[in-house]
Amino acid sequence: MTAGFTRSFTAEARHIDEMGHVNNAVWVQWIQDMATAHWDAMGRAEDREQFVWLVVRHEIDYRGNIDAGDTAEGTTWIEGPARGATSLRRVDFRNAAGKVIVSAATTWAMLDRESGRLARVRPEVLAPFL
Repeated sequence: MTAGFTRSFTAEARHIDEMGHVNNAVWVQWIQDMATAHWDAMGRAEDREQFVWLVVRHEIDYRGNIDAGDTAEGTTWIEGPARGATSLRRVDFRNAAGKVIVSAATTWAMLDRESGRLARVRPEVLAPFL
């Protein structure tokens, strides 16, 4: 596992669905928000200028949920080396008791901003995340 990056998310009334807890689509948005914040915080400036990441696959396990006003702490990390133009990112969200309630494996593809084409993820691009 590489170095983790952590952020907290508080459920607002607008995040709550008819079941009375955070909607699954909100968790997906929070997963993307985590990845983007991690890239912005840790990526090298030249890489952030040259490349952009797009999700190509989400795999999410929902093991619990939170209610309006509750906070979940999300931790994300890069798992393993890149594979061509893709990289696997993990995200775990824990409730106030520390239990993992949502766990995700998300595959991201790196594209060259100028051409819009896939770009092989070089080791130096992921180095700041290790």
